[in-house]
Amino acid sequence: MMTTFLASLRIALRALLVNKMRSVLTMLGIIIGVGAVIAMIAVGSGAKQRIAEQIESMGANILIVLSGSSTSGGLRHGTGTVPTLTVDDAKAILSEIPGVRHVAPQISGVAQVVYGSQNWSTVIYGTTPEILEVREWRLNLGRPFTQPDVDGATKVCVLGRTVAENLFGGIDPIGQIVRIKKVPFTVVGVLAPKGQSSWGTDQDDIIFVPLTTAQKRLFGMQFPGMVRVITVQAREREVMQTVEEQITGLLRQRHRIQPGQDNDFSVRNLTEIASSAEESARIMSLLLGTIASISLIVGGIGIMNIMLVSVTERTREIGIRIAVGAKGRDILLQFLIESLLLSLVGGMLGIGVGIGGTLILSSFTEWPILFSVQAILLAFLFAASVGVFFGFYPARKASLLNPIEALRYE
Repeated sequence: MMTTFLASLRIALRALLVNKMRSVLTMLGIIIGVGAVIAMIAVGSGAKQRIAEQIESMGANILIVLSGSSTSGGLRHGTGTVPTLTVDDAKAILSEIPGVRHVAPQISGVAQVVYGSQNWSTVIYGTTPEILEVREWRLNLGRPFTQPDVDGATKVCVLGRTVAENLFGGIDPIGQIVRIKKVPFTVVGVLAPKGQSSWGTDQDDIIFVPLTTAQKRLFGMQFPGMVRVITVQAREREVMQTVEEQITGLLRQRHRIQPGQDNDFSVRNLTEIASSAEESARIMSLLLGTIASISLIVGGIGIMNIMLVSVTERTREIGIRIAVGAKGRDILLQFLIESLLLSLVGGMLGIGVGIGGTLILSSFTEWPILFSVQAILLAFLFAASVGVFFGFYPARKASLLNPIEALRYE
């Protein structure tokens, strides 16, 4: 059996090398197909990983409670336009709902920040020290502001990396004085970088200040203690839905909302939103891989066509082989080996083209890519399967040729 296989392999190699250009053109469909599959899956997996990183950067198990909407002159304004939440609401959520780990009430606004001759417009968040725990945000330099800073409305701030770089460049910002809306603040810390969010915003273009300082010195509030947002971190992902329902029930009770009345707040589950984005990326990656796989099938059809032409051209050769004792299975094996060699060599070349092309594309476009050994192996095995599948019919046709008619063929 091994002798027969080696003999068929030598004959197949000789036949392919006789028509080098035709063999290369036949493999081209497989090369493009395998390369496309690898490239598309790498790009899709890279996008999925980037989304996962952005989701992780937002913090784990996050719920956002937003103030209500408003209606003025018959016009309805969006969620958050009316400050219906309070610091006491945040304290009640933390103390009365067992599934909650941390709570951070916030108000925010855009302001110009000045240091020396440098200035930068950024988002200022007035919040509590728990925001770093909720967002799982580390510090690169300095310290966070503390609860005594909140209690005393201290004029201190923690800068995001983007703000620190634009205001200070290479200077150490710790202990420096910046002016926010002409109010002097001492920089006590610089946040570790988080990069872009899943919505494309720069999470590092931010400044945190004590909540009370923001209320009294920067933005002011029509009613003391009012906040626009409460960020909640649940203890576990499994209790997110329960916590969301309990927050809704608690706030309806605290705000004296009667049955049938609309809430004057809204609760958003960031984990569900993030999971939807991740699922969309997974489906897109699968779709790209499926579309790219079509070119492999096209390449297989090309192999079948060329092998049929080869059977026709070599009819007399087949007749001679059968006449001198070759069996039908030997002819079948020979042509199957030829088609398999075309697909395997094309698959290996396609792997190189796919990896190289993806790296070049990524260097120019800065798209995230992630190569998968499983995907590369799957593409290669699929290419081999295509060779066997589409090569079987021509091989079968060759093995069934009548030797007398084959010898007479012109």
